[in-house]
Parts: sequence; structure tokens; C-alpha cells
Amino acid sequence: MASPKPQLGDLIEIVRGPYSHWAVYVGGGYVVHLAPLSKISGIGWSTIGSSLADKARVKKERLCDVVGKDPYKVNNKHDDKYNPFPPSKIVQLAEKLAGHEYFYHVLCANCEHFVNELRYGVSRSDQVSHVWKKVQTALAALTGLGAGDTAKLKTSEGSARTQVIDAVPAAIIMILNLLYKITPKSRS
Repeated sequence: MASPKPQLGDLIEIVRGPYSHWAVYVGGGYVVHLAPLSKISGIGWSTIGSSLADKARVKKERLCDVVGKDPYKVNNKHDDKYNPFPPSKIVQLAEKLAGHEYFYHVLCANCEHFVNELRYGVSRSDQVSHVWKKVQTALAALTGLGAGDTAKLKTSEGSARTQVIDAVPAAIIMILNLLYKITPKSRS
């Protein structure tokens, strides 16, 4: 992945097979990123076991050490939707958070949420959104219902079918989370 040299406050996307890890560039060849702490001995933050973590540490490390042999690129993909904070503010906050431990959840508080919060003040993960859309499509296909029909069923109180439909997305997301069948959103 060819990418321009990172500038202060740039978001760095590191492609790790079916998912991406995210960091923010803070200068001098360093990045700050959210690294899950695994409860399983010998499991590193870049492995599937990290999805089982419920805590993460904000780390400041050399970009080359975080990237390893994986491809990476500068990806400030939401600059057209949100006004990024000034680079000095992004770097200052990122460095202030380094070393601290935080709640981690692969679906609602992951490394992509973290860097988007630093750059834009908006916590979001397109990887999670992309998977959720796939789950909704699969659910509609499995049940033979369109999205409108699924919404109608969800509003029916006490329906056994509603309970099943409500439980299926959570189960599918959990399985996807554990298997890391998350594919990055294609970018044009």
C-alpha cells in the first residue's frame, strides 16, 4: 500500500488480513494506538485472542514496530464528513493518554473508535458498521424477510419469532468477532 509520509495527527490503517488495526501518528516515527490486553497468556494484541479482551492499554510505539510486515497507509477517511482537530491537539491528547488502561470491546470500543475519537471527536468504527450491515443482510436472507419486515417483527411485543430474530444478530456478531471474519470497507 503506497502512502504518503504520515503527518502529525494522521490516522494510520494497518491491514491485518480480514481486519485493520488503527493508530494515530504523533511524529518522530511514533504512533499511539489502543492495544487490547488479553487474559490468555501468550496472546498478543494483534491476534484473534485479543477480541476476548475487555481492557486495553494506550501505547506509544514506533510505527515500524506496530506495523511489522503488514501493509499500512494514511487513511483520514472521514475528513470530508468531520472537521479534524488541529494536529497539535490530536498529538497532545494521544500522548497524554499513552500508558493508561481503558475499557475495550471489539464492537463498541476498539482501536478504530479510539483513533476517530482523537482526530474528530467522534467514536466510530466502519469495520463494525460494515459487519453489522452484512449481518442484517444475512438475517433477512435467512428469514426470508426484507428489512422492513424484520423491523415490523421487532416491534411485535412478546413474539417468539421476534425474540429469535433479536438474538440472531448478537450471536452472529459474536461468532464473527471470534473468527475475525471482518472485512475492511472497500474504498474508492
